[in-house]
Amino acid sequence: MIHRSDLVAFCDDVLASSGSPDYAPNGLQVEGRERIAHIVTGVTACQELIDVAIDLRADAILVHHGFFWKNEPAPIVGMKYRRIAALIKHDINLIAYHLPLDRQPEFGNNAALADQLGLTERRLFGAQELAVAGTLPDSCTVDDLTARLTEVLGRPPLVVGPTNRPLRQIGLCTGGAQDYIGDAAALGLDAYISGEISERTTHVAREEGIVYFAAGHHATERDGVRLLGDRIASQFDVRVTFVDIDNPV
Repeated sequence: MIHRSDLVAFCDDVLASSGSPDYAPNGLQVEGRERIAHIVTGVTACQELIDVAIDLRADAILVHHGFFWKNEPAPIVGMKYRRIAALIKHDINLIAYHLPLDRQPEFGNNAALADQLGLTERRLFGAQELAVAGTLPDSCTVDDLTARLTEVLGRPPLVVGPTNRPLRQIGLCTGGAQDYIGDAAALGLDAYISGEISERTTHVAREEGIVYFAAGHHATERDGVRLLGDRIASQFDVRVTFVDIDNPV
């Protein structure tokens, strides 16, 4: 069992969350019971994840996508009310980390995907240096990298751009980071991987001569929070359960 404040302090420290500009507050978002014995981790604090946590009698939910996003309506009504009311009724803490969980250099979302692809010679690029560029162990085809992404993420990516070129220098940033494709092209990378795709992304890929892989926002961001949960379980006497709520996006 761990005290809530100690859990949040540990996460703040390992994620270096202080002082980073973000789109939502990082750390404790909804207060529940002080003593935590069971944590449910997941990508997004949707109602389905909250319901599973209630069924499991969890004391806290730890997610990548929490609540109170910049520019969202402030009133706690409708869907937002139902989610928050369920947390408060069952005395469950909601803890969320967004960009700090993307950039964590050992087990964050970007580091985890780079590890799965075997990227070496890594360097950071893009706004806030969130994106990662690196070198594949060997040159491969678009079909090869498509197959590897399908294997590690459990879903085939959407691929646009010059699909007949060899790939070796790869950039990536998980989630909704498709607009870093311009930065990746400026670095002379062969391909760029993110989660989502916009209409404009296709034209950038074609005109800049860079292959773009839209590998799924949810699929590319499962590992950071799961690995953070593993780290917590290894450090404290607390049970951690990762729950994957399917999302095709």
